Amino acid sequence: MSTTSTARAAVTLTVALFACAACSRSEAPAQSASSAPGAAPAASTAGSAAATLPAPSVPLASMPKLDPAVVLQHVKVLSSDKFQGRAPGGIGEDLTVSYLETQFKDLGLKPGNPDGTYVQKVPLVGITGAEARPLTFTKGTQKLTLKWKDDVVAWSKHVADTAQVDKSDVVFAGYGIEAPEYGWNDFKGIDVKGKTIVVLVNDPPIPDPADASKLDPKMFGGKAMTYYGRWTYKFEEGARQGAAAVLIVHETVPAAYPFSVVQGNLGEKFDTVAPDKNMSRSSIEGWITVDSARKLFEMAGQNFDELKKKALSKDFTAVPLGLQASMALKNTLRTINSRNVVAKLEGSDAALKDEYVVYTAHWDHLGVGEAVNGDTIYNGARDNAAGVALMLEVARQFTKVQPPPKRSILFTMVTAEEQGLLGSQYYAATPLYPLNKTVADINIDEPNVYGASKDVTVIGMGASDLDDYLQQAAQEQGRTLRPDPQTEKGYYYRSDHFNFAKQGVPALYIESGVEAAGDKPADSLKNKLDDFEAHDYHAPSDVVKPDWDLSGAAQDGQLVFAVGYRVANAARFPEWKPGNEFKAKRDEMLRRQP
Repeated sequence: MSTTSTARAAVTLTVALFACAACSRSEAPAQSASSAPGAAPAASTAGSAAATLPAPSVPLASMPKLDPAVVLQHVKVLSSDKFQGRAPGGIGEDLTVSYLETQFKDLGLKPGNPDGTYVQKVPLVGITGAEARPLTFTKGTQKLTLKWKDDVVAWSKHVADTAQVDKSDVVFAGYGIEAPEYGWNDFKGIDVKGKTIVVLVNDPPIPDPADASKLDPKMFGGKAMTYYGRWTYKFEEGARQGAAAVLIVHETVPAAYPFSVVQGNLGEKFDTVAPDKNMSRSSIEGWITVDSARKLFEMAGQNFDELKKKALSKDFTAVPLGLQASMALKNTLRTINSRNVVAKLEGSDAALKDEYVVYTAHWDHLGVGEAVNGDTIYNGARDNAAGVALMLEVARQFTKVQPPPKRSILFTMVTAEEQGLLGSQYYAATPLYPLNKTVADINIDEPNVYGASKDVTVIGMGASDLDDYLQQAAQEQGRTLRPDPQTEKGYYYRSDHFNFAKQGVPALYIESGVEAAGDKPADSLKNKLDDFEAHDYHAPSDVVKPDWDLSGAAQDGQLVFAVGYRVANAARFPEWKPGNEFKAKRDEMLRRQP
């Protein structure tokens, strides 16, 4: 194992813990499993709405059947040691991209890039930040200096050697949210351009007027996390508001992870490279401990707990703290060129073939890293060689289904999901085909490899009309939809579909059901899924195993195949449900559509 690959994998493992889509359910700082923002109560929404869809012209039973053996063969190749764990920027990427191009060509699919190739280049930059000057707050002759790593963890996304703020006015901006659908704006009446904003983690926990022991289901999803509660949103919104620095106050209870997880985010951070070299981002993004925040507010003559309570109201206005912040970082930069792999099945209807149903699955994993029981290759068989393999099989069936889909289908294998959904982020920001012509995204990540199930889990259930199509297909299989049982943890925001949703494109993401079908004990599937999380997730032991049964993957693949096919033939685009936070962006996008 080379020094370069060791370092790369170590970085990947650190970043993956903090930012990847399927982070450990108990440790992920971005939380881990949620229904979509503003989603209606899941169990009733999809079930009742499915009845409003027209009867399918091609019943599920008449569609081509996915072959579990074909899926397994792809998984064995992609997760073999030869592919070195499929880390971006190395031999694993080269082998993976070549394999996928060959498979797409063999299926007779056209190159997905309008330039005539099967790849979309994704420039990535690795930034390792270090403290050049400590974070210091001043008020007259008073000074408060926070200790690097112990009190503050910070970085810059700027593709530059240095980043700094110097005597920047400090403002407490509540939860740092502007959400018009909730009538909420923490930035009303104040200009924070060039200033340092301090914000609270998570969504505002608004009490239910009818029962103060519960959260108001009409505000920020109630118990369910919305994107406004995600730490990534806080930094994005701060940049939109022009803030020079954004500091999130870490509190273990609402965050659901300790500050040690935040500290693990130090080191190299990968990001896509925007045309402006990411200079539109805030100069400094970071976290401070709640104890440091209390000292900071006390220095400003304010009480942290009192201002935190005031921030729970729509009437809250940001509070200038009368302090100035200064800090400088120095960056070590390295760039790599990675690739999304994209193939196209052209639609059969001349009037609709310029509209697209997109399937996504990430091809990357963690590469070569620290040895576990003597094994250094993080093969990523289930995560996500199985997802890639399943999409290849879905693509194969699309070439056989009759009548062929009216709209075009785009099969997109994205890179750098484990680095923070970067491949899909790059596609959504620089799409090969206009997003106002993109009908939907259907994402495949960590499919069920343990046998057929009676149910299927829908992450973000009730978010869009796509759930209605899914419900219809599931009924044809004699299965039920299962809403995410941990809506407060935010899974919806942690896989590649989210980057499409954030841009306004309706997106669907399912996970394995938990109730085994057939003659297996009902809890056997859940037990295997729990065992995978406990022992194999992001470990070298995520390899093809003797107990794998890909009839479950084929079963779920049949669902997403049916959804994509029917959406591709539908009379109208699927829509977000009323109240969903992405609906306004989609509506505006389509209003401007020529």
